[in-house]
Amino acid sequence: MFTIEHDFDATVVTIVDEGETPLQEDVIISAFAECVTVEQLDPRTDRVHKITFSLQQLRDLGAALDLPEGAYRLTPVDE
Repeated sequence: MFTIEHDFDATVVTIVDEGETPLQEDVIISAFAECVTVEQLDPRTDRVHKITFSLQQLRDLGAALDLPEGAYRLTPVDE
């Protein structure tokens, strides 16, 4: 299950783990104009871990999900 909320300065997606136990904590993804953050609570330390992606890193991640093993560099397409 997931939810989508539109805040003043970000779109926030929360992904809830509904699979078989043991379940993981919710993942919260916040998309801002200049970056995207991913947060998840670590129940062992009771701390939230946050990772910040630049928009280029996010594009690279999206492309990497559909590519075979290797090293790549995305370049703009000439129109």
